[in-house]
Amino acid sequence: MSIGNENSKPLKDSKLRHIEYYNLQSQFDELYKRSRNNEIFDNLMDIIISPENVLLAYRNIKNNSGSNTPGTDKLSIQDIAKLTQEEMIQRVRKILFNYHPRAVRRKEIPKPNGTTRPLGIPCIWDRIIQQCILQVLEPICEAKFSENSYGFRPNRSCQQAIAATYKHINRTGLTYIVEVDIKGFFDNVNHRKLMKQIYAMNIRDKKLLYIIQQILKAPILLPDGSKVIPVKGTPQGGILSPLLANIVLNELDHWVENQWTNNPVACKYSHRTYKNGTKDMSHGYRAMKTTKLKEMFIVRYADDFRIFCRDKKSAVKTMIAVTNWVKERLKLEVSPEKTRIVNLKRQYSEFLGIKIKVDRKAGRYLIKSHICDKALKRIKTQLKEAIKSIQHAKDDNGIVEAINSYNLQIAGWHNYYEMASMVSQDLSKTAYALKIRSKHRLSELSIKKAPRNASQSAFVKKYERSNQARYFGDFLIVPIAYVKFKAPMCKRVEINKYTAEGRAIIHKNLKFNTSIMYQLMKQKLYGRSIEFMDNRISLYCAQYGRCSVTGIWFDSADDIHCHHKTPVHLGGKDNYDNLTLVLPTVHILIHATSDVTIAKYVNTLNLNTSMIKKLNELRKMAGNPAIAVKAKN
Repeated sequence: MSIGNENSKPLKDSKLRHIEYYNLQSQFDELYKRSRNNEIFDNLMDIIISPENVLLAYRNIKNNSGSNTPGTDKLSIQDIAKLTQEEMIQRVRKILFNYHPRAVRRKEIPKPNGTTRPLGIPCIWDRIIQQCILQVLEPICEAKFSENSYGFRPNRSCQQAIAATYKHINRTGLTYIVEVDIKGFFDNVNHRKLMKQIYAMNIRDKKLLYIIQQILKAPILLPDGSKVIPVKGTPQGGILSPLLANIVLNELDHWVENQWTNNPVACKYSHRTYKNGTKDMSHGYRAMKTTKLKEMFIVRYADDFRIFCRDKKSAVKTMIAVTNWVKERLKLEVSPEKTRIVNLKRQYSEFLGIKIKVDRKAGRYLIKSHICDKALKRIKTQLKEAIKSIQHAKDDNGIVEAINSYNLQIAGWHNYYEMASMVSQDLSKTAYALKIRSKHRLSELSIKKAPRNASQSAFVKKYERSNQARYFGDFLIVPIAYVKFKAPMCKRVEINKYTAEGRAIIHKNLKFNTSIMYQLMKQKLYGRSIEFMDNRISLYCAQYGRCSVTGIWFDSADDIHCHHKTPVHLGGKDNYDNLTLVLPTVHILIHATSDVTIAKYVNTLNLNTSMIKKLNELRKMAGNPAIAVKAKN
């Protein structure tokens, strides 16, 4: 049996879907529940090396873009894909029996400021093992993590961190921010302290703790060929590193919260719980103001965090206290040059690419936020290069590819920076600065008026009303400045990957995975027409990211087969009405003529009457007889 032939009907979120494939959801839910009840976990290895967990690890890794990047052993996910399920499971268990990870390949990644960031690339088998451990540790740790931590956690994002920032400033009026910078956090994590923190989370499996220690001490192969054994730090690039980083700083989150938010004085007062799960602590906070305790609130994204205070006096005390606490408790150094107090009434504070200030309006201070200067400079530089690529493309296909790349960049910036209140003005200035360059390089290629046959995908409709819109043939060139401020939404407390109620909300909120739409736009299928490539994107939107026959949600762009209803050899064209998106197994069934092949793939799909009808309609159009299949309940 080859790896990856799972037939369970998927859910909407891809990672939740994968968990469902292997029937692990109830087991992970139980780990989360036990962790909430402060139970001790001393036998986790049985779950980690279980066949279902190992296969889930493979499934989650295989679609990562980095899975094809080889480590020091020169192997990639393609080498593992050649094995059977049984061979892979046995190989993982054999490696873990006496685990010593191979050397991690060090690669220097350029940063926008001209410096580099060290990236560690473990070997593919070590990545599989780290993923196996991550899947089991995540529900245990999620039960312990703070609600004010947003980085590298399921169902959390930068937008939610910025939303929490806006809430503290706009609603609560906290205009003094303590910006704290930890020197080289990922490179300086204290191994001994980290292991104690893992143990304090009731993770007491001795074999697992030994394996984590080995991962932390994995030798690093430097670009010059030499090897070093790390005595501190977690390698950036390792699958387990983000979780370990959150474990380190979780103690800081709770310490700050206990100073005010969850202080026993505040908690002893009665409070009501809103429908979304948040608690009204106003009575407790009013009582707290009669004490000498410092009012402070934290918002953290990975190692980047901000602490919000009421006045300068509290902010100064908070900065000193946090600096000393980080040094004494976490064994880390705070950078004095980058750690400061910001009065938002006078200065900007930068957080996650957004610079924030407050302006007085209608008798109160309200948020005014911009794209940060470094990000704007980077956007301008990348747009210049993208415009050059469009101008210097060799043919029409090359122009469309360059335009797709250009559009993707702009759409990505719009999706992220729309949480800045002045995003339109910031990008308008950038567009104006590039106006002459765009006019000279693109004027001969583009027209202003939308052609009659222009694509009607959701992606295009979002921008076609703009007066700045331009077209190359039937293809839109996205206007840089056509974006509106969209207030970021705070995380709903009840959303949780490891409770049935929380998952129901996740599934309800998701319509289709926009990242897969962007994968389709980036995908290169040589020999295919421009019309074919563009219509796939329109169909993905129209089908809401699902197979047109089974209704199953697509996991990735590789799971999407674009089928010609009337085959090309029978005169079928690449027009929208002649195409439909289906799963690979469905595509095989449409064209299959062998009874053995048909029986094989029918058994892999749980087809109801409606699905069989749709399948047979496509088979008839392809010139094949209908399949007589009894619908399953």
